[in-house]
Order: sequence, then C-alpha cells, then structure tokens
Amino acid sequence: MARKVLVTGASGRLAGAIVEAFRFDSEIVGLTRAELDVTDDGAVDTRLTAERPDIIINCASYNDVDGAEQQPVRALEINAFAVRELARVADKIGAIVVHYSSDFVFDGTASRPYVEDDDPNPQSVYAASKLLGEWFALEARRGFVLRVESLFGARSHAAGRRSSLDTIVAGIEAGASVPVFTDRTVSPTYVFDIAAATRALIRADAAAGLYHCVNTGACSWRDIALEIAHLLGRELQLTPITLDSVMLRAPRPKFSALDNTKLRALGIVMPTWQDALARHLKRSA
Repeated sequence: MARKVLVTGASGRLAGAIVEAFRFDSEIVGLTRAELDVTDDGAVDTRLTAERPDIIINCASYNDVDGAEQQPVRALEINAFAVRELARVADKIGAIVVHYSSDFVFDGTASRPYVEDDDPNPQSVYAASKLLGEWFALEARRGFVLRVESLFGARSHAAGRRSSLDTIVAGIEAGASVPVFTDRTVSPTYVFDIAAATRALIRADAAAGLYHCVNTGACSWRDIALEIAHLLGRELQLTPITLDSVMLRAPRPKFSALDNTKLRALGIVMPTWQDALARHLKRSA
C-alpha cells in the first residue's frame, strides 16, 4: 500500500531529490516555506494533523553558517525548535520523522572519518543549532537523523543557492582560476544518493536513530576540483586557499569526513564520491 510522505522545505535541492525518490510508490505532499512555516508550531500541528502523513521528511534548514552568528535565534528556531515540534506531532499522529543534520557538529580535530558514536563538539552557532535539532528529532519514537555534508546535485529553487561544488564546476568550465580549500577534508554527497538511502532505510524497517549518510570516501576540496577537471577534460587553474587565510565569521571543521559503515551494515551501500560526481556531471550535461 502506498504511503503518504510529507516533505518540508520543498524548494531545496535535497527536497527535490527526496520527492523524486519517493514519488513512484508514495503520495507526496511537498510544502515550501510559503506553504508551511516550520517555526510556527500552531501551523505545523494543524497542517500535519490534517494531512496525517505516514512519513515526515524535514528538509527545512537554516544553512547560512556565517549568518547564524548574527542571527542565532533564527538559526535555532529553524534548525532546532521547529524539529522539536515536528517530532512531537509525528508521535501524535504515529508517523516516522526523518531529519537531516550536518558534519559541522564535530570540531574537525579527528584524523579518520567520524562515526556515529563519536562525541560532537560544535564550534559555531549553526553547528550548535544542528546538534540541538538532532537531539529533538531523536526524542521521537520513530525518529531518524541522517548526517549529511557538502551536498551537490539537483537544483535549489531558492534564489542564489548554488552548491560549492557547482561553483567549482562553473569556474572550470569558464576557464577561470578556481579558489578551493586545500585544508578541508570532507565526504561530498550527491543528493540523489541521500534520497535513495533515506528511502531504503525506511523500507528496510531499520531501527530509528542516528546514521551518517554520505558518499563513501574522504577528500579535500582540491581533490574534488582535480576530479571535476579530469571528468570534464579541462585544465584546472587552481587558487589554493586555507581556512586561516580567509575571513569567515564562523569557524569550519578542517576534517569532517563521515564514516557510513552503519548504513552499509544494513545493506545500504553508498557509492564513492567519485562515482557520484561522475553521475552528477553526466546528468547536468
């Protein structure tokens, strides 16, 4: 029997991939910010109670890492307190709730990819708001938190929202010098692979809890730029930068690669980031 899936933050790139992954065998209700302000507890209760979805997938997020330092209340409202209400209503109507968190909950001092049992140590307002949101989501009886990072793929309908990876692609295609971090290690992740893993996790009737949902592998942004240039058959003109060399209001973790072994143990194998990147470039061509 088809299940009803309600997606918040429906104008974002991840939400678009979620809708595509679920639409063939589920009834989809995609709600943009204009259609549902997740920070309005009354509106959330009223709409979700009326819709009574089987699955709530929360793609609404405040993602302006530097902006959060100046708008901490707004970041907490969207990334934390809204999640608390979604989790409460999910329990009220007997729904699964899926929430996406971030690699930024870690301080970046590790020397190997982080696992779910590693202690978070957020270093910014944004990171703290995402960690608090995790805690609220996991209070739900059937709450899933999927940590993701360095997203690429699909298209965001939000004005001016282009991923860091897409900015690199555009620079290489234009023959411009591309500034990239050489001292940030990440696990770049294709939104369509996140969506497929989300669907597989729910269909597998997996235990609720925390999962790292990233493409397999760890690399620097320089590695990413080199791979893009190779796949495009273009020469890379690189302007290397480091975190210490740029003026950023909020600190970033230098090493924030995540380990997805917990998903793999369930039979959900995340492709390598190189494979995902090749598919993204082919799809975007």
